[in-house]
Amino acid sequence: MDESTQTQRNRLYDEYVELRAQQQKLIADLLVELPKVDNLDEAYIHQARDAQFHTETPFLMVFVGPFSSGKSSVINALLGDEVLRVGPTPTTDRITILRYGEEPQQITSGDETVTLFHPSPLLQKVSFVDTPGLESVFQEHEAITRRFLHRSDLVFLVMLATQAMTARNVEYLKTLEQYGKKVIILVNQADLLTVEERQTVKEYVLAQSREHLGVTPEVWMVSAKEGKAAWNGDGTRDASRWHDSGLEQVENYILRRLSDAERLRQKLQTPLQILQTVTASALDAVKSNQVILDRYQSINDNIEAQIAAQKSEQEKIVREVNAEIAANFKKAAEQGSAAIRDVFRFNRALLSVGRGVLELVGLTRIFGRVRSVSFVRQAFDRFQALAPIDELPTVVDRLAPRLEGKDMQAVDDLVQYARREADNLPEHLRAKMVGQITAPVSYDRSALLSLREKLEPLEQEARTIEVETLGQIVRNTLLYVATYEILLLIFGVALIRAWSAVGQDQPFLPYMLLALLIGLGLAGLLFLPLRGRMIACNYKARLMKLQARYIEAVTEAADKQMAYGVQMRRDAVLPLTRLLTAQTQIHTEQLQKLQEARQKLADMEREISKLGKRSLLGLRG
Repeated sequence: MDESTQTQRNRLYDEYVELRAQQQKLIADLLVELPKVDNLDEAYIHQARDAQFHTETPFLMVFVGPFSSGKSSVINALLGDEVLRVGPTPTTDRITILRYGEEPQQITSGDETVTLFHPSPLLQKVSFVDTPGLESVFQEHEAITRRFLHRSDLVFLVMLATQAMTARNVEYLKTLEQYGKKVIILVNQADLLTVEERQTVKEYVLAQSREHLGVTPEVWMVSAKEGKAAWNGDGTRDASRWHDSGLEQVENYILRRLSDAERLRQKLQTPLQILQTVTASALDAVKSNQVILDRYQSINDNIEAQIAAQKSEQEKIVREVNAEIAANFKKAAEQGSAAIRDVFRFNRALLSVGRGVLELVGLTRIFGRVRSVSFVRQAFDRFQALAPIDELPTVVDRLAPRLEGKDMQAVDDLVQYARREADNLPEHLRAKMVGQITAPVSYDRSALLSLREKLEPLEQEARTIEVETLGQIVRNTLLYVATYEILLLIFGVALIRAWSAVGQDQPFLPYMLLALLIGLGLAGLLFLPLRGRMIACNYKARLMKLQARYIEAVTEAADKQMAYGVQMRRDAVLPLTRLLTAQTQIHTEQLQKLQEARQKLADMEREISKLGKRSLLGLRG
């Protein structure tokens, strides 16, 4: 072999090794994913493992056909030795792999496979595989053979010349075509036919293949008997008899037509075909599982819809309670405002001024302030201004049992629904559910129980602080008005005396001054109800601020309680929702990974087809 040829062969082998490594990586990845696919026949997982095994084995030529069709005899004739047992009854009950070895040796692997090592030059190029007969009466033999077919790189379908292309043989050929294997038909015992009969049988086989399968396979007429007779005892052969046996075609195919590049391509193509079949089946299984799961995916949507509806009902309860709280504060504000305006009524002005004068001269120093405060409190009591505030605890206390009642009823409804749906799940899904769908044994009310600590200071502020403050405001206002009226009176007296001293040229001036003083005095008295209105508005605004803080505290606690209730519902049905969500995610990931694997297989198929093929520039084409 010249240096150029050796270089090309080295480059070819390097390319092959690289592609084989890619195949092995892809197979390893698939073997991680395939066992996770629900409802995938385990046979496909075994096939993927076989594909992995196949990447590490020699080129396999598999001989299949009915029992007593001469498969073992053909192999013996090709090797020139009685390596395999032959007989009129089925003698092969397991897969027999024949590989090259310097010394004959037999290794048994399990109950189905035997490996024989034999020093034949042909086995340095390829390995032969003898299989049990493909007969319906020997179901176990047929099952063994079918399981091994996907490992083959090339298949020889052996049939007897006297039984060529029977209905059963047509079925065999269809099966092999479904496996995507290259098939060559060997018609054995051709020595029993004349030359003309041989041609007739060959044409018949080709015609049947085209009619039933739409393909035209290679058909070789062979005679195992003539092939064995061509061998001499010293390991030489009679060339003429070997040619007449037809087995020369098989040998030439192995030694000449099956080039290194073709052999390596086919060696890579075989596991590729296995992986394509397995991946397609796994994709079908995942899509089928997803269709099944999609029918149950609405369960999560229904649960979320029920939870949303139940929460909406609770939010309505909170709004109703807050509306009652707001109504109480509004009533308290209106009745308190009325009480304040009553304290500062105009018809009480003279009496109020009198009280203010007493304050100024100090006669009410001992009891005056207390009287002002009690006077305001009496007005508040008379108008029942604080009664709505006192009713607030009763209004708020109704919130907790109403929310709890809704929570417990909602949980019971969800649990019953989830249990029914879980019972209807397919067994393979139901078996994956972790935990029990059950209502909680306790209920946490802490969010609303702690609310009272926040509300009591606000209620106390609304009850007491306003009354004390208003009493002080009333006292100060009376002092201001009394001071104003006294100063006005003093000023008026001073004016009149001044007029008397100056003269009496203006007889109407005293009356005018008196009218002015009376007007100014009345204006001072009108300040009382105006001040009352201002105080009433401030009081109402202050209560509205308290109302906002009060409702904010109630809403915040109710939101926490409702959030707990929502989580309690979700926890009760979590085993079911978690299962459906997880399975959906798993199926999505499986679908993505298998689609990526399919694309990698397609890319690899293109690369394999280029193996050993070069353009005029020496580059792969």
